[in-house]
Amino acid sequence: MSHAGAGRRHDTDPLGREAARESSPYIELDRSAWAALAHETESPLSADEVRTLRGLGDSLDLREVEEVYLPLSRLLSLYVGSAGQLHRDQERFLHQTTPPRTPFVIGLAGSVAVGKSTTARVLQQMLAHWPEHPNVALVTTDGFLYPNAELERRGLLQRKGFPESYDRRALLRFVVDIKSGRDEVEAPTYSHLVYDVVPDERITIKRPDIVIIEGLNVLQPARVRDDGSAGLTLSDFFDFSIYVDAGRDKIRDWYVSRFLRLRETAFRDPDSYFSKYAELTHDEAVAEAERIWATINGPNLVQNILPTRSRATLVMRKDRDHSVRYVRLRKL
Repeated sequence: MSHAGAGRRHDTDPLGREAARESSPYIELDRSAWAALAHETESPLSADEVRTLRGLGDSLDLREVEEVYLPLSRLLSLYVGSAGQLHRDQERFLHQTTPPRTPFVIGLAGSVAVGKSTTARVLQQMLAHWPEHPNVALVTTDGFLYPNAELERRGLLQRKGFPESYDRRALLRFVVDIKSGRDEVEAPTYSHLVYDVVPDERITIKRPDIVIIEGLNVLQPARVRDDGSAGLTLSDFFDFSIYVDAGRDKIRDWYVSRFLRLRETAFRDPDSYFSKYAELTHDEAVAEAERIWATINGPNLVQNILPTRSRATLVMRKDRDHSVRYVRLRKL
């Protein structure tokens, strides 16, 4: 991947305008300009730690962490610090001691197979190394999917991952509890092996400094009611949001490649929901992966996920090798 050229990019943004124009609400930095922001800070992660965080199909290495995630973690740390200062200023303005500052919540969205889970894990580890906020929790929205039995009852099993397949009320209650400052908040868990929510198993989050909420559709706007009004939505409670982006053809290719690797690994577990795919030939597996993409993951990306990209505070655009090519940050 070439890192030639520094500073603001001059290609077209999602709204069809040149990103460099003054009318753009974004600052856009190419890879070399973004990487230069980390030159005075050492990465807190070792090469071995990076390998343990890498998702299936990702090419994450120490250089990517140092050039992309180190500047991002520092930027996020500045946002967290500013939120703390604002809390103290508000206390002085109100002439009273208010409850402790609530956790800083980061929403992280993107397509299936784009690498958002790896991004979330790396950010969790990076942010936890900054002494100002050592307790960083990571929650995926998979646990808030309706159980398979309920999805089947509603005729939604083939639309798993679409906005309507989540218990959005429970997900909203969860983030409201987080931003209400509760000492402990619980979230359901999900097993990718059995492809279902795990009954009676929950994770407990205790007084985190930062919470990362990762999922396909976390940036969805509020639904409009029949009377034209709109209620609250998950992203209303985000302090910062990230969208992991790439070209649709690239993501489809990554999905197919990941499917083929899973066919040789996790799908061979007899307890796997997808064990039926383990015995497919290479050509049959490619055809099945492309069918799933064309009927489920691709439409979900186009109809629901991609339209939320412009709502993110920061967009990370990936190249074909999964490395981040440029970063687009909303202006303050």
